Amino acid sequence: MLGGATIHAMKWQRTLILFTISVAVAIGLQLFWQTPAGWIILALATGGLLIDRRRQASRVAQWAEGPDADPPAGIGAWEEVVAALYRHNNNLKLTRDELQQTNAAIMSAAQALPMGAVTLNREFQIRWFNRAAEKQLRLKSERDIGQNLLNLLRAPEFAEYAAKSDWPSHVVVRLSWGSGQDQTVMMQLVPYALDQILLLTRDLTQIERLETIRRDFVANVSHEMRTPLTVLSGFLETLIEAPSDALSEDRRSHYLHLMQDQTRRMTALVADLLTLSDLESTLVAERATLDMETLLGQARQQVEALSAGRHLFKWELDPGLCLLGHEPEIQSAVLNLLTNAVRYTPDGGQITVRWEPTPDQGATYSVTDTGIGIASEHLSRLTERFYRVDRGRSRELGGTGLGLAIAKHVAMRHDAHLDIQSKLGEGSTFSLTFDPSRVIRKDEGSATATQAP
Repeated sequence: MLGGATIHAMKWQRTLILFTISVAVAIGLQLFWQTPAGWIILALATGGLLIDRRRQASRVAQWAEGPDADPPAGIGAWEEVVAALYRHNNNLKLTRDELQQTNAAIMSAAQALPMGAVTLNREFQIRWFNRAAEKQLRLKSERDIGQNLLNLLRAPEFAEYAAKSDWPSHVVVRLSWGSGQDQTVMMQLVPYALDQILLLTRDLTQIERLETIRRDFVANVSHEMRTPLTVLSGFLETLIEAPSDALSEDRRSHYLHLMQDQTRRMTALVADLLTLSDLESTLVAERATLDMETLLGQARQQVEALSAGRHLFKWELDPGLCLLGHEPEIQSAVLNLLTNAVRYTPDGGQITVRWEPTPDQGATYSVTDTGIGIASEHLSRLTERFYRVDRGRSRELGGTGLGLAIAKHVAMRHDAHLDIQSKLGEGSTFSLTFDPSRVIRKDEGSATATQAP
């Protein structure tokens, strides 16, 4: 098979031979017949050829303005050039599309990174940033592209770090956005390409907060266990070392009862810690149909026994509402809210318990008391482990400081929300609002319950 270059050379050779024959014919007519007809015919043919070539060139020029379209037909000698250009343009399009797809994939991957990424020039002007950096550094593309990062952050630690000649390691920066919204961010500058800088960021706020919670948790558990152990140890030493006739039976019985109280306190603390551990170690709560009328009836017996007639109870329960959930966990949350109300409501106060539907077909369990109430600055921290508004009063009343933390975890595992409303001196309302997917009515039949995952 002949190559493209060979075919192209043969076409030009045929054209040259044809032109040579035409000139020879014209010269022959001029010499033998003394007529210029050959030259006239040659001139007309050459002129027509030039006009046709110009027309073809004009069509090629028009096509070249948009070479993505199919090349024109009937362009003579231009066909080979146009075909080559068309193939080359298609190859360039394919290469461009592949590069665009690769670039889009790289940008998507950069946007999906959990770490923040910001590209900067040597003057620290922002060229691009991903979503994580936008969230961590409070950046906005329409406002901050082209701005100097040092002017936006205004963090002395980062300015000092950025002024170094090289950046071998990272720096931890504390950013304050006002209204108590402080952030701890790890930042590292990495040079790349030609005079370009990549800033990598990682939000350490949650990690730092969890570490603080862990330290506080260990300290609180140690403190909570130390007090009853100290009391037990002291009484045991007294009972062991004192002569048999040194303590009266009444005094000895008093000591034993105090020791029993402290043992119960430690047992309750360990039980609550184990409950929290179980809640955190399993990801999803079991789903079974709970007859809340029965469950709340059992809770009613326990809490009224705990109150011993010191409070007025008002029960407003919808007997037709059932819940999909794990019975021990729901029972624990229900009792924790009730016992808190009993402990912090003075004698003669009223406690109102409601189990009622919500407008969106969900349900709410709420406990409202006329107790001492809680100051607003404490409300956001009530569900923290061992957090107490009044530590001395809480211990005196027998609380472990874990009840609301358990209720919050139970709520999260049952698609519910724990809400706390309170005013100092006016009482409090603690409520668990369950998602409609967790609530069924008894008259809907057992088929609804069996379909739940």
